[in-house]
Formats: sequence, C-alpha cells, structure tokens
Amino acid sequence: MDAGSDRTCRQCLAGDFNLCPAAEQTIVGRPGGFAERVRCQALWAIPLPDELDQSKAGPLFCGGITVFNPIVQFDVKPTDRVGVVGIGGLGHLALQFLNKWGCEVVAFTSSDSKKKEAMDLGARRVVNSRDDKQVAAIRGSLDFIISTVNVSLPWQAYLDSLAPKGRLHFVGAVTEPVPVPVFSLLMGQKSVSGSPLGSPATIIKMLDFCGRHGVAAVTEMFPMSRVNEALAHLESGKARYRIVLENDIK
Repeated sequence: MDAGSDRTCRQCLAGDFNLCPAAEQTIVGRPGGFAERVRCQALWAIPLPDELDQSKAGPLFCGGITVFNPIVQFDVKPTDRVGVVGIGGLGHLALQFLNKWGCEVVAFTSSDSKKKEAMDLGARRVVNSRDDKQVAAIRGSLDFIISTVNVSLPWQAYLDSLAPKGRLHFVGAVTEPVPVPVFSLLMGQKSVSGSPLGSPATIIKMLDFCGRHGVAAVTEMFPMSRVNEALAHLESGKARYRIVLENDIK
C-alpha cells in the first residue's frame, strides 16, 4: 500500500493532508530508513531544491517539518520573542528556523554545556531550566514557546514565562499528562496546543526556506557497514543531532 492520505476526507479537501484520519505512514510500521524503496502518492513525493545537501535533507522531513509547521500554523511573527525547550534533534532545527524567521529566540536547556551550541544555532539568550532565578527573569516575556522534549517538566514555570496571549505549543510527545491550571490561562488569555507533521504545501514552503537561508540538520555520517555502532551511538544519547547512514555495502 502507498504511503499517503485518502485525499477525499474533510481534512484533505481543506489542504490538511497531514491530519487525514486514514493516512498511511511512510516510516511507522514499515522498514523505514532501512527500506530499499519507498512507495508513496505523488502528492507526498516532494522534490528537493538544488540548494539542499541531500545527505542532510532527510531529517527535514521529520524533525524539520515538525517544528516548522507550528511557525506557519500559528502565524509566528518576526517581531515575536520565542522560547525553544530542549536542544536536541527537534530543538536544534527550531532554533535555526526561528532565528532566520527574524524572531528573538530564547533557548531552554538543562545543560550549561549546550549554551555555546545553542547560541551558534541562533539563540539570542540561553536559560538554564534548572535555575529558578534565570527562569524567573524572563517571566511574562515570551509570545510563543515550542516544547520539543518528551519528558515532564515544571510546566507552570513555562506558562508563567508567556506574555499575555502567549502560547505553549507541544511537538515533543510527553508521555505523562500535562497539568494546566485553567486560571493561569484565563487571566492572560494564554493557550496550550500541539501539532504533528505538516502538509505537503507546508513541507514545500519549509524546503524553500531552508534552501534560501541555509538551514540544515546537524548530522553525523556512518557507513552502513557500521550500522550497529551507529545505533549504539544513538541509543547512548551522544548523537549530534541526527545520524545518516551511507551505503558502502555492495
């Protein structure tokens, strides 16, 4: 069966093909990155701009579109101050997108060792999320926060960091319920939301943006003959930030 969407439901007819209830995944439940071929509907077969390095383009179709989609969906403006929670596979791309978008970007990380790297990727300021004083110093100042982590955090502190009408948006799959006191939303007219990958139209827009502004995933290259080593490197949490396998097997 082709990967794709049914193209007839209300979501597809509205252009939100990525929200199709009958969508067939490209990776989940299939051989994924180890497949020799991928079969999909033409709608989802999106050509790469000439400006993009093919060896770094793969992560854009997962981590890249995951963090780019909410920028478009929620009309994030170049004048906005935006926080990024988590500097990993998703977060390192979010920093680049938002910086090139024109935003003032604040990176939240639990590790001071990532401060220089976050600044190099586009953050104007780096806040240690374990330092209450640093978190308190930006209270009420952010228009949008995008959370890329999959662990529970003191979410009230992030809600408090939002300016009136600010939004805390999740793209990281936190496995535990997120406590959100309604009163903390009411008084500042704040919002909490989440989103999956983007539609083909948004993916095309993202790829053009990457080609124009030089946004690319930070990757490490491993030959296919060392795939077990690559997987161990990934599982240890040492990958920065995506691993690309090169076929050296004949």
